Amino acid sequence: MTLDEIKAAVDAGHTVHWANTGYVVHKDRLGQYLITYQPNSSCIGLTDRGGHGLNGKEAEFFIARSEDGAENPGSQSRPNGQGRGVAPGGAGAFPLVRQL
Repeated sequence: MTLDEIKAAVDAGHTVHWANTGYVVHKDRLGQYLITYQPNSSCIGLTDRGGHGLNGKEAEFFIARSEDGAENPGSQSRPNGQGRGVAPGGAGAFPLVRQL
């Protein structure tokens, strides 16, 4: 997504992610577009200080799918099914072990 596409999607009320669903792009009350990492609320600007270069690659931004998942149940939110920083099997995946 381009910078303009990201801003338009956020302004239209869509949930835009960067790299994986843990990162959400939003607009604050001052009108700044920010990327927040949901698990710890850490955030950076959507762009560099000049306001033109994205803090991330255009291909890494995507709009979340609908909540019902009717289009493709069980699929990843990323169009290409890939995410950054996620272990195979999902974040924090553990093998199933019988508890005694």
